Amino acid sequence: MAKKALIAMSGGVDSSVAAYLMQQQGCDCTGVTLKLYDSENEGAGKTCCSLDDVEDARSVCRKLGIPHLVCNFKDCFEETVIARFIRAYEAGSTPNPCIDCNRFIKFDRLMRRADELGFDCVVTGHYAIVTYDEARGRRVLKKAVDRSKDQSYVLYPLTRAQLDKIIFPLGGLTKDETRAIAERLGFINARKHDSQDICFVPDGNYARFIEERTGKTYPCGDFVDESGRVLGEHKGIIRYTVGQRKGLGLALPHPMYVKEKNLAENKVVLCDNAALFSKELLANDVTLSAIDAITEPLRVTARVRYNQKEQPATVYAVDDDTIRVVFDEPQRAISKGQAVVLYQNDTVLGGATIL
Repeated sequence: MAKKALIAMSGGVDSSVAAYLMQQQGCDCTGVTLKLYDSENEGAGKTCCSLDDVEDARSVCRKLGIPHLVCNFKDCFEETVIARFIRAYEAGSTPNPCIDCNRFIKFDRLMRRADELGFDCVVTGHYAIVTYDEARGRRVLKKAVDRSKDQSYVLYPLTRAQLDKIIFPLGGLTKDETRAIAERLGFINARKHDSQDICFVPDGNYARFIEERTGKTYPCGDFVDESGRVLGEHKGIIRYTVGQRKGLGLALPHPMYVKEKNLAENKVVLCDNAALFSKELLANDVTLSAIDAITEPLRVTARVRYNQKEQPATVYAVDDDTIRVVFDEPQRAISKGQAVVLYQNDTVLGGATIL
């Protein structure tokens, strides 16, 4: 009997080609598009999940001759992604909602729905590889062949159980090869632009989105240097992120950057570029998939942001859910709320949220 595959189809070219590749492998495929939020400008932006995206996914499914479903996960998305995003900003963190969407929606809620419907696996268009590691005796997550598109960083929360049921058909392809397949098949989205923004904040104005959602105003306060000297007035603490230089609205004699946000005193601390560098971090909410636990100091490479090249480091267990990562060389603008992801060669060991 053919393997039953549920293909998460965003309406973009990647998930469309993933569906085709699974069909070519003889799988019994069904496409599913997730309805995650309501937008006043659906179809107008550069994000995923709009009405236009649903129609593009449905068009590809018709061309492939496979069923197409739409699942409404708006309530779950509101609770586990949007609300967490707002709380993180209010707490002075810089969240990554794409990681939360993968963790709570695509690879939790959707996988549970797939089980309920009798599917054997869930398939997405992410650029990453899941393969069986003989030495470890388990399936592991690895970086994609096309390193410029590798998405292993945002997939680190995948658990061992989820890795046993997930397939990423594009992990061995380049983006150009993916588009070439879509063009050859005449897919409507073959040249569609990749989504670039956070889907529920398509204009990138996080502060306005948060204020509209919460009904709150976030008061002005002081910009200060590391010694506490007042440099000017900020426009609300949620408007700034660690490492930011542009948009401060200050006339300073030399470039200064956001180092930290003092919520208790409603102050934004600025510093010179050199003061942004640090050699270590603490992180919690740890997920490990390629190993069971960190029982002794472990040599790894690690990323503290999506587009960063991995950096050599040693990781130590503080307790069951907290790790300390010490880099060989200082890293710039390590940000509370972002993820630190641990690698050995191409294999993702796991990751955690930076404290």
